[in-house]
Amino acid sequence: MNNGINVDSKKLSFKLQAIATAVHDASEICQGDTIALLALLRQLEQLHREIRDGVFQESLPDNRQALYALLKDIESEGGWPYIERMRLQAYIANMQQEAASENEELKEKRSQP
Repeated sequence: MNNGINVDSKKLSFKLQAIATAVHDASEICQGDTIALLALLRQLEQLHREIRDGVFQESLPDNRQALYALLKDIESEGGWPYIERMRLQAYIANMQQEAASENEELKEKRSQP
């Protein structure tokens, strides 16, 4: 029985690698196209939400031992999967700081004889 789990684990590993390669390839194709990259990120977020709210939630343990095993796995394997949204406020603040720095540099260049 353990052998069947290893085969399924290997199949899953190959599928996950194929997904990672496809996402990486798509991001390279979209490089420099912010709108296309945003669409890719939105698609990944949507897939994450569908899996989390669908089959993952349906497969959650129904007893303490299984819940403990799941929590132990989550802790040992790097925590809960989460797709973080870029903080728009922080991005805007950073852009404003860069613009202010550029303005200061221009003023300094203009004031030099």
